[in-house]
Amino acid sequence: MGTVDYTFPQGADEPHRRHHTVEAPEPQPFLKSLQYSVKETLFPDDPFRQFKNQNASRKVVLGLQYFFPICEWAPRYNLKLFKSDLIAGITIASLAIPQGISYAKLANLPPILGLYSSFVPPLVYAVLGSSRDLAVGTTAVGSLLMGAMLSKEVNAEKDPKLYLHLAFTATFFAGVLEASLGIFRLGFIVDFLSHATIVGFMGGAATVVSLQQLKGIFGLKHFTEATDIISVMRSVFSQTHQWRWESGVLGCGFLFFLLSTRYFSTKKPKFFWVAAMTPLTSVILGSLLVYFTHAERHGVQVEGIAVGRSFAMFKNYNIDGNKEMLAFGMMNIVGSLTSCYLTTGPFSRSAVNFNAGCKTVVSNIVMAIAVMFTLLFLTPLFHYTPLVVLSSIIISAMLGLIDYQAAIHLWNVDKFDFLVCMSAYFGVVFGSVEIGLVVAVAISIARLLLFMSRPRTAIKGNIPNSMIYRNTEQYPYSRTVPGLLILEIDAPIYFANAGYLRERITRWINEEEERVKTSGENSLQYVILDMSAVGNIDTSGISMMEEIKKIIDRRALKLVLANPKGEVVKKLTRSKFIDDKLGREWMFLTVGEAVEACRFMLHTLKTEPASKGEPWNNV
Repeated sequence: MGTVDYTFPQGADEPHRRHHTVEAPEPQPFLKSLQYSVKETLFPDDPFRQFKNQNASRKVVLGLQYFFPICEWAPRYNLKLFKSDLIAGITIASLAIPQGISYAKLANLPPILGLYSSFVPPLVYAVLGSSRDLAVGTTAVGSLLMGAMLSKEVNAEKDPKLYLHLAFTATFFAGVLEASLGIFRLGFIVDFLSHATIVGFMGGAATVVSLQQLKGIFGLKHFTEATDIISVMRSVFSQTHQWRWESGVLGCGFLFFLLSTRYFSTKKPKFFWVAAMTPLTSVILGSLLVYFTHAERHGVQVEGIAVGRSFAMFKNYNIDGNKEMLAFGMMNIVGSLTSCYLTTGPFSRSAVNFNAGCKTVVSNIVMAIAVMFTLLFLTPLFHYTPLVVLSSIIISAMLGLIDYQAAIHLWNVDKFDFLVCMSAYFGVVFGSVEIGLVVAVAISIARLLLFMSRPRTAIKGNIPNSMIYRNTEQYPYSRTVPGLLILEIDAPIYFANAGYLRERITRWINEEEERVKTSGENSLQYVILDMSAVGNIDTSGISMMEEIKKIIDRRALKLVLANPKGEVVKKLTRSKFIDDKLGREWMFLTVGEAVEACRFMLHTLKTEPASKGEPWNNV
């Protein structure tokens, strides 16, 4: 790296006369620059690097392994791996069967569709999916959202056939959208939902789902289709005369059983299978209880799946997020054509799969086979399954999604994040799932825009006995340099924040001049902008820099840039800002070098009068 000389007065010490130059990157052809930008935007993980320097046949093999991960692990599969996957598959099947039936009820769909959705999609994912631990199936929130949206268009009881067609169509287009996001490498769009937003939305959805299960718990036959808490509670308490104590006792008993076993498994991780087997155990016990006591005659509603009519109706590790999106899309597309509705990777089921020791996605295949046997031979037994048991299973699963500890953590760490979380939560609970989703997305985007349009700026001071400069608020013992104002900008400069930064920098200068005047210190001479965090700048940002330069010049001050990044230097150079307005001698690699040079000039101006031809006359 080269050096540049100052036009300092003769006799100055050499170390103070030279500093490292700030160089602009070599200019690149437009097409090459565009290619690099597209690659960094859509392919940050460089998925094609494995194809470099490979012959044609090897590239074909790698291509098959990339798009069909089963081609990569299947040749190495052995009996030892299968033993682990067999145990995991049977374990998650015991969870998938009762959950599938329960969640289909949330979507106002025949319960048997919940079993179909745990049969076909897992097989598709086994071929296309790249996660070894993900267990495929339906989710409560997805089911509720589908049910709420479709119910606004069609009444599931009055026109069940049209309702089914709409459900399959919605699943198909959801799959197309997911696959498109994966193919075009747009999975990063999901990142626009912040963690706080997801916590609030999932908690709100879980609360709504749980409250709706009061219909099954109390044995009510008529219930509101609205999902907001006010409508649900009004529907529950306006029918107190229709509450069935038999159903309530049974529901509370099974709910206690489910929650206590989950608590036991949480405290004793080795017994994770206890909580995983509990939902299926509850279904079996509930069905036997109804069968032997004829509880359906005492207000305990049953499932009553008409198996014959149902079949007649339906016979016509390093994980790549984009690949997963494509796999989800394909399994929903195929699923919609085989009487399945919206499926994804439920967290609870995936956690059980992981704890059960799964090694590959064969655990999903085992689960699918177990569900197939259930469909072929065990479906008639579900005729006696009490709805109250399914409601208890749903409530138990939903309570696990209300992450109150995460909300408390948000409150302790970031109050604004907590506000975002609560906004999403109340949007779902007091509005609807759709409103909550819109609120969640809107808040996430609004917060992102707020952060980008209002970047932090701060004064930097010197850490004693060092060349290190840090934020004076974070390091109160750091010292400001007399005659210098060092400001840091913590974000790229572009059209959304250019105006704010112009006003904020001007305000910093005003406040510093007032402080200097009040304290009687040396007058302000130099304004150093630390550009370390400014990764890019657009034309609006360049115009802002030009305006700041004019403001500083009118005050007889000097603008200095420290550590500008390559892209920033390139654009400032092309705009002639550096050569015609700033001067290359006023750019430095570090804040330390900039301060050293400015302090040297202040010292020089104190000891020697400026020559007529020197550039410091106006300082």
